[in-house]
Amino acid sequence: MNTPESRVLDTRPAVDGWFEEDPPALVADRCPQCATLRFPPRGTWCPDPRCAAIADERTVLSAHGTIWSYTDARYQPPPPYVAPVDPYEPFVLAAVELPEGITVLGQMAEGTTVDDVSVGDAVHLVIETLFVEDGVAHRMWRWARSEENAR
Repeated sequence: MNTPESRVLDTRPAVDGWFEEDPPALVADRCPQCATLRFPPRGTWCPDPRCAAIADERTVLSAHGTIWSYTDARYQPPPPYVAPVDPYEPFVLAAVELPEGITVLGQMAEGTTVDDVSVGDAVHLVIETLFVEDGVAHRMWRWARSEENAR
């Protein structure tokens, strides 16, 4: 079968600097003065207005969390979003609370529907192909339901 996946010659992150692949982990900024976290990382200043720090350090966040809220994206987001398939297929977005106390919004793993998730479900980070272009698989982090959510 000649699928886009079978023509992959290389892989690269869809967004540089936001995640690591092996093992899957999100990368955030942490203020060295007050320890405030920021995801996605942007560097240069602390996002806490009470803090005067102008430098951030990179830190790796937990790869496990709990669904705080979720919704389905029924309508295709505008550019620069690249739909992995045509026609557009809705997907699930989840706000996941991490043990570090930060909530990160992200897409659920391929094949997940809103009927598959609930607030309070345990999830873990996975890396999946977002789209393939010119033999390059552009990879992105997503949330997958953890085994302990058996219904």
